[in-house]
Amino acid sequence: MLLRNWHYLRSASRVAGMASRFSELVIDCLDPQRLAEFWCEVLSFVVLDTEDGAIEIGPEEGFGGLQPTLIFSPTNEPKTGERRLHIDINPTDREQAAELGRLLEIGARPAWWALARAAHNQIEDLLNNVG
Repeated sequence: MLLRNWHYLRSASRVAGMASRFSELVIDCLDPQRLAEFWCEVLSFVVLDTEDGAIEIGPEEGFGGLQPTLIFSPTNEPKTGERRLHIDINPTDREQAAELGRLLEIGARPAWWALARAAHNQIEDLLNNVG
């Protein structure tokens, strides 16, 4: 009976046609400028806003489109363990090997099966062979 009531309450609280959207991802980091520049290059994003040391980047159309924006927020707290955030990317206009070359050229570095940026944020490129 409890499970049935929970299901009823859960479904009753839904509004038809309403949903949430993944609008932005806030990433605490030591060097927002460096990460914003890197990710703008990787994703063909532009700087949309800066405030109190935080930098928001996103597609040229700005906030509210299909892609979420990224906000790099400054922190003075050093990383104390493995980060649990991994951003998966796939090339849209070239083969994976060519994209890997481009990412390495703009500052990514091989780190086992992922690419790691100097600020220790991992970039998973879903490549079979990073070699």
